[in-house]
Amino acid sequence: MVVSHDAVEDAPPFNLTDVDRAILASTDEEFHLQTWEDLKTIIANNDLHLLKRKPSDLRRYLKWSRDIKASYGSIPNYIMLKRLKWTPLPTSTPQSGPQFAVNDPLPFADKRDFKILPNDWPYGMEPGIRHIVVWLKNRLETEPGRGDMTQRSRKQIEEFVQRRFVDRVAGLEGSREKIQWFKNWTALQSVPGLEHVHVLVRDVPEEVIEEWTGGEPAVQ
Repeated sequence: MVVSHDAVEDAPPFNLTDVDRAILASTDEEFHLQTWEDLKTIIANNDLHLLKRKPSDLRRYLKWSRDIKASYGSIPNYIMLKRLKWTPLPTSTPQSGPQFAVNDPLPFADKRDFKILPNDWPYGMEPGIRHIVVWLKNRLETEPGRGDMTQRSRKQIEEFVQRRFVDRVAGLEGSREKIQWFKNWTALQSVPGLEHVHVLVRDVPEEVIEEWTGGEPAVQ
């Protein structure tokens, strides 16, 4: 059975924001690809709800999300089984979310406790900007309420991004500033329950991207 775009949008597999609904009412030709400076401003102001996918990509993402939920029960289940190949502890509950055995309780301290992959559904950004995701078995501290980062968790992420990404591209040709990162607060996460950090990179050679991601391709 073929499901129309409208049917998927009328019963979306996740909550649509006002920004999402405005995008779905527009076309790719009307869409403004977000520039590096746009992204800097959005991240600096913590206006993460303004990160947008192209209308055609958002429609495909809605349909993909619905199909994945039908096949795997949830998007986190699919990510764990197919992309990360991690098995949650049997003590995990719907309230706790997936929990994992870790080799080091300190986030980012052991490379076996995180995995870097290309984002399968990146935002609508200018050519040359790539979107990758760092998935963690460890949980990062969040503040009560909307679940934003604490000072401690922000520092842990900043230090990891510096040594893993920023230091690696220092001295490469192209734009001087090549790395930005952000972490969605809990209410904005389209893959809730699985800890992850978004990293945006520009003017970085493909071989460096593959070095970070282990050569894993994006899957749509």
